[in-house]
Amino acid sequence: MSAESTPEPGIPEPDPTGRSRRGRGRRRKTRGTGRKALLVTAWTAAGVVVLAGTGFGYVYFKLNGNLKSVDINQALGNDRPTKIDNGSQNILVLGSDTRAGKNKKLGGGTDDGSARSDTAMIVHVYQGHKKASVVSIPRDTLIDRPACTDTKGAEHPAANGVMFNESYSTGGAACAVKTVESITGIRMDHYLEVDFEGFQKLIDDLGGVEVTTTKNIADPQSHLHLKAGAHTLTGQQALGLVRTRHGVGDGSDLGRIQLQQAFVKALIDQVKHVGVFSNPKKLYALADTATKAVTTDSDLGSVNSLMDFAGGLKGISSSHMKMVTMPVQYDPADPNRVVLAKAKARQVWDALKNDRPVPRSATEGTATGEAKGVLSG
Repeated sequence: MSAESTPEPGIPEPDPTGRSRRGRGRRRKTRGTGRKALLVTAWTAAGVVVLAGTGFGYVYFKLNGNLKSVDINQALGNDRPTKIDNGSQNILVLGSDTRAGKNKKLGGGTDDGSARSDTAMIVHVYQGHKKASVVSIPRDTLIDRPACTDTKGAEHPAANGVMFNESYSTGGAACAVKTVESITGIRMDHYLEVDFEGFQKLIDDLGGVEVTTTKNIADPQSHLHLKAGAHTLTGQQALGLVRTRHGVGDGSDLGRIQLQQAFVKALIDQVKHVGVFSNPKKLYALADTATKAVTTDSDLGSVNSLMDFAGGLKGISSSHMKMVTMPVQYDPADPNRVVLAKAKARQVWDALKNDRPVPRSATEGTATGEAKGVLSG
């Protein structure tokens, strides 16, 4: 599969409110630590699928007790796009930085318990569950956020001209889903979220991920130094790779998205060859880590539900996964931000609604981060 990525702008570390805007000028590379946690798609539940069928009650209840879930449906009510009943599924995948405990050490900043969503992907699984399209949403896209109610019942008024990731920091999972549905007009069938610490430990439990870099990568802010060539990345290195923005391309978030997409492909390919299912100890470690790391919508909040969900997705290989970035352009008023390229984005949303492939024309001529080809599996 060829990973088509639309890049993200050179963006400074955002103001938590998402409202900071600068004047015109040359794109700047950000200061401060980039914060990315990347969800390892549906295979994170693969261990649960096998273990839950072994009949060991302790394993089942232990893994079931690890899971955290949020009731998105109750929070959002009926004011949502119509569910499309054509056999396809749309899943909002978020990587989050909880800014507390061990995640503080991984992400920097203050230990204030606040949370940010720094990676967002819409995963569209086509009818038949043999292929998928993944649309990355640049976190710094300026959007009009709709009013929303979070899962604790608190109401949050609408806001105009704020960054996309402000929706999560304002109202958590429910407001993030509400915002995505407002942008796309597509109902999200499921929600999955993973944090820093979980991502790093998942990679270590797998024994690392093999990648090849075509250029040297040196980014002291994400503590990543890789010479061009083949590497087996540890969890810490993998986290640094999906967070780096200064070490590749034009130093933008869009370039970072391109690295993330290439890394996910390498990871999915490798999972099929690491002997997870023939090694019970490794299988349990992976399932235990995955179920601790992940937060789901309430429909997936049990081992049985997650088992059914993962069983329907585990057959999708990277060669049948199309990866693009939501079409954006640099904001004319602030080159450190991006805005939706509405006509091209409409091509993406129409394709997903109708269960069709995303057309190449949807991403042509949009903003790029110049990091494509830096990483190969």
